[in-house]
Amino acid sequence: MRRIVDSLNNRLEKVAIDLERSQMADYVDLLNRPFSLMWRNLLAGTARGVGIAIGFTFFAATILYVLRLLGALNLPIIGDYIADIVRIVQHQLEGKAY
Repeated sequence: MRRIVDSLNNRLEKVAIDLERSQMADYVDLLNRPFSLMWRNLLAGTARGVGIAIGFTFFAATILYVLRLLGALNLPIIGDYIADIVRIVQHQLEGKAY
């Protein structure tokens, strides 16, 4: 009987350590304060949005830079493709339909 109680006690201590390691109390405390939870989610969403905007800007700038370099080489197939893109953009800026 004593061995079973000791085994159960050891198991309970392991569960308590695992719960402490998972920071369940902090999570429950956060759920009990909804304005704090909303504030954190607002900040996280804003940070994601800014990160996506910066990443897309960097990506688009890199692509445009590479296209400009390829256009300067005056390669036949790529040059025609870039000329088509420029023509489409000019039509859109003039307000004309295709």
